[in-house]
Amino acid sequence: MKKIGLWMLGILNFTWLSLLLIIEVIWQQPFLAPYPAIVSSTDSTVIARGKYLVYGPAHCAMCHVPQEHMEDLDQGIMAPLSGGGEFSFPMGTFRAPNLTSDQATGIGQYSDGQLARALRHGVSASGHMIFPFMPYQQISDEDLTAIISYLRSTEPVEHEVPASQWTTWGKITVALGWMQPLSPQSPPPVSVEKGVNVAYGGYLAQHVANCLDCHTNRNTQTGDFISGPFGGGFQFGPDGYTQGFTFFSPNLTTDSTTGLLASWTEEVFINRFKAGRIQAGSPMAWGAFYHMDEVDLKALYAYLTSLEPIQNQVPFTVLPPGEED
Repeated sequence: MKKIGLWMLGILNFTWLSLLLIIEVIWQQPFLAPYPAIVSSTDSTVIARGKYLVYGPAHCAMCHVPQEHMEDLDQGIMAPLSGGGEFSFPMGTFRAPNLTSDQATGIGQYSDGQLARALRHGVSASGHMIFPFMPYQQISDEDLTAIISYLRSTEPVEHEVPASQWTTWGKITVALGWMQPLSPQSPPPVSVEKGVNVAYGGYLAQHVANCLDCHTNRNTQTGDFISGPFGGGFQFGPDGYTQGFTFFSPNLTTDSTTGLLASWTEEVFINRFKAGRIQAGSPMAWGAFYHMDEVDLKALYAYLTSLEPIQNQVPFTVLPPGEED
């Protein structure tokens, strides 16, 4: 019986190792995604728009500035995008790369098409999937050009960031197709006219500032939304980034009993953004959204207050360390 048991255990181990080997081969297969026809510009107006997006509504800086400079962003200091932000999930540990123009460790080694594909399709220069942090699939060609143009214009900073590391579970989700690179659901617009209106506010909220993903509750295992859009309730922390606090995103609809914006005027909304970070450890990108101009803030308010009210009571927005249960 003992020999049979050992024999069965050996078969199980062989089968498991064989499956892992197959997963390792499959998950590394490159994804086929087109290279958007984006060409960077040296026009100062285009570069200025890109800088505004990177440090403002698109909040690239909140991940791509080294962790030790996070407080600089809250103070309005635009620290270099030399990378280093680290985020751990069951699927792996993911690190934000160096976005300065450095040839060896930054984006200087990549073409405009490779950068545009990474942002729009979530596929790296090597053809591998980028963990879906970035909501820029439907960003306009004009704004995508502006972002890449600004990044090209930055001073190079030599800073080698270790590669992201997928766990076995993460590799399995990719190999079996449970997790796929994000791609546009429809042709992205060539441009979106900036103005105080619902359409531009919706563009910012859904495709630039990523309000939708954080302010809609979702299943952390599958990524599927489990509440109405902008109804809040998604949990952040407790972890090192939140400094031990637990945060729950508020309901941003105008529901009369559970919606934050039911009682907020446009003036209150704008002033809250201008106040910047108030609560330490907040996952909200206050250091970036602090830079948003009034046109964008008014457009965002117009869009959010136009949404269908969602009744979703978020019992609290922040819990001190040790009280997350």
